[in-house]
Amino acid sequence: MSETPSTLHTAVNLAASGVPVLPLRAGKVPFGNCPSCAGNACGGRPNMKTPGPCSCPGVCHAWAAATTDPTVITSPPWQKAWHRAVCVGYHPGGAGLTVVDLDDADAIAWARTALPATLTVPTTRGQHWIYRGAMTSRNAVRPGVDIKSRMAYARWLGHGTGVMAALPDAVRALAVKEPLAPRRARQSLTAPLRGHGGECPHRTPTYLERGVAMAVQRITDARAAVHATVYRTFLAVLSTHGRCGCLTETHVNRLFTAAQAKGESPRHCTDAWVNALTALGL
Repeated sequence: MSETPSTLHTAVNLAASGVPVLPLRAGKVPFGNCPSCAGNACGGRPNMKTPGPCSCPGVCHAWAAATTDPTVITSPPWQKAWHRAVCVGYHPGGAGLTVVDLDDADAIAWARTALPATLTVPTTRGQHWIYRGAMTSRNAVRPGVDIKSRMAYARWLGHGTGVMAALPDAVRALAVKEPLAPRRARQSLTAPLRGHGGECPHRTPTYLERGVAMAVQRITDARAAVHATVYRTFLAVLSTHGRCGCLTETHVNRLFTAAQAKGESPRHCTDAWVNALTALGL
């Protein structure tokens, strides 16, 4: 597709406002590295994860190629890319922004209840919610939701509507990953957890029931960062009740049911449970 005046005009205007831009080719993806940079031969930006010393004048290294320099944007190497470009991309993190990419109607409905209102831009299938502030990028933080900020690019789709809000903790929490745990056989959920012996410190079943009920309520009340909330709740339950053998299949199923009602998959529930067990050495 040939470059249109408006595409390059848009890129130059965005760059002038401090937004690093790059051309995107068919498929809305960045241009590949030039022959000199293929296979990271230039020594810079390995796997596009971090900036490097490469000084290639071409449109290399995806998000790391984004620039606000009008001389680079209109240079002959970039002109070749603009002639093939279908749209303008930008590096949100480089502009101090975070894009919450909502891919469908369900994701949008979730955002309206879980996140503060901000500048909103329509996309082909959903919306971009743009916040002021940069953070770690992460895809698939929940069904239909990606975060694009540092070390990522987004497609420029216009100025949108609404007032841009400051990046909230609810969005930052979405990028929090559960701690990695060594692979081990999954805990059977068909029998109570086996403790280490000794008298149960809980004295009465009421203490355990109240604790599980509070944990279920904590998961049910989560309005954001559901992944992290589920893991931390499992961790809290196991740290208190996981060593004496009191937890039964019924208790665990209540926790899993609450998590799945918030959109978590059975596999994620099991993984979170196993990770919590491993973190506590159970």
